[in-house]
Amino acid sequence: MERHLTLRDYVRRRTGVPLGHRDSMRNMLDRSLGAANFGGFWRHWNPIWSYGLARYIMAPLTRAIPFPAALVLTFAASGLVHDLVIMALRRELALLFTPWFVLCALLVVLGNRLGWRVTHKPWAVRAALNLFQLAATAGIAMFTMDKFGLW
Repeated sequence: MERHLTLRDYVRRRTGVPLGHRDSMRNMLDRSLGAANFGGFWRHWNPIWSYGLARYIMAPLTRAIPFPAALVLTFAASGLVHDLVIMALRRELALLFTPWFVLCALLVVLGNRLGWRVTHKPWAVRAALNLFQLAATAGIAMFTMDKFGLW
């Protein structure tokens, strides 16, 4: 992420509209679901949260470790925050988002490495593929964490 990019600029870049605009949710969904690859999905998903992750976790990590490792750790940190909220609400150990987001990050890294892109496919096909990747990684994480009694 460019160092001088403000949250307002970041959100406008990701959604095409100003922060708080009535079309921001629609644009976020359209751009993330219709992304040409899974990395593109995450690039457009929840730009406010992504801005914080990029600025305070990803950027410092990429100064110390290779980009793919920084990406996986950033996704893990995001998942951990989500899991901490669930654990606070349930008042018991529960891990789902951390392993799920790590699986998503690994799929992004793999997709980037292999150059997976479906730019030429219609929006509906790209959306189906992105949703499939979300569902598959979530299913694997849920199954695995359930086996360990952590979900």
